[in-house]
Amino acid sequence: MTSGKFTVGGHEWVVLFNPNGNTEDSKEYVSVFLKLISPGQEVRVLYEFKLLDQSSSKYGVHYVSPETPMTFNTQSSTWGWNKYLKRSEFETSSYLKDDCLTIHCAVRVVQTRVEEGQQYVIPVPPSDLSQNLKGLLESGAHSDITFQVGDKSFKAHKSILAARCPPLDTETVAIEEFDPFAFKAMLLFLYSDELPESRELSDLDPHCTSTTIIQHLLVAADRFVLARLKLMSESKLCSEITADTAATTLALADHHQCLQLKTACLNFAAKHENSGEVIKSAGLARLEKNNPSLVIELHHLIRTF
Repeated sequence: MTSGKFTVGGHEWVVLFNPNGNTEDSKEYVSVFLKLISPGQEVRVLYEFKLLDQSSSKYGVHYVSPETPMTFNTQSSTWGWNKYLKRSEFETSSYLKDDCLTIHCAVRVVQTRVEEGQQYVIPVPPSDLSQNLKGLLESGAHSDITFQVGDKSFKAHKSILAARCPPLDTETVAIEEFDPFAFKAMLLFLYSDELPESRELSDLDPHCTSTTIIQHLLVAADRFVLARLKLMSESKLCSEITADTAATTLALADHHQCLQLKTACLNFAAKHENSGEVIKSAGLARLEKNNPSLVIELHHLIRTF
C-alpha cells in the first residue's frame, strides 16, 4: 500500500506499508518504509514513524531512524523497517479500525555546510505550527469567544479569526443554519491552513468521510468568503469524483459557482464507462428533483460523448 505524495525539502516522498512484510524473513510482520520518488541529487534524511491508536488518539509503536542521516538516492531510494510490528499484534490492536490505519511520518532533510575542511550537520525539524494552533483550539486555552452552533459550543480566539476570516463577525456568537460538524471543520482549517482529517471530527460525527468533510467545507468557504479553502475543497472533491458522488458534487459545484469542479463532474459523468452508474445513483435522483435543468445539460453531454 502506498500513501499519497507529500513534499519535504523540495523532494517528493511516499510511505510504503506492507501488511505481509517485504521479505520471506519478515512475512509475519508489517513493514513500513519511506521512499523518495522525485529524481535528482542525493538527499540526507532523518525520519520517524508512529501509529495512531484510534481508541485514544495517541501515538505508539515509535520508530526513529539512526542518528546518522540516511542517504536517499537513485540506488537507495527506500529506507525503513522490515519488522515494524508483528502482524498478529497489529490486527488485534486499536491501531487498526474498520480496515484503516494512520501512520505519522516525520521527515527531516539535513542541511550541510562545509567550513575550513570540516562538515557540519544541521538537522532542521519540520514545522509544528499547525499542530500547536490546533492544540490551542482543542484545549480552548486563552479563548475569548464562544460560538453556539446548534446544540454545540466552540471556544476560539478573536485575534486568529480576525486574521484568517474577517467576514466571521466575532461579536456574534450564535451561528444560524450551520452544522456543528461543519463549523468545527472550518475552525480546524482556520487554525492550521490544512484540510481536517475524519478522526478530528469523530466526536461530532463518527461516520464522517473525507468527501463529506470537504463538501461541508466548500459550503462554509463560500459563505465566509474563504478563497483558499474553497479552491482546496474544489481540488480535493475533483480528485474524489466517483459514480456515487458525481451528481451530488455536480449540484454542489453548480450552486456555489465552482466552474472547474462542475466541468470535471460533467466530463466524468458523460464518459461511457461512468454514465450508466451515475444515472442509477441516488444523487442523480435528487438532482432531477432539485435542478432538472442541470440534468438536461448532463444528458445532452452524455449523448455528445
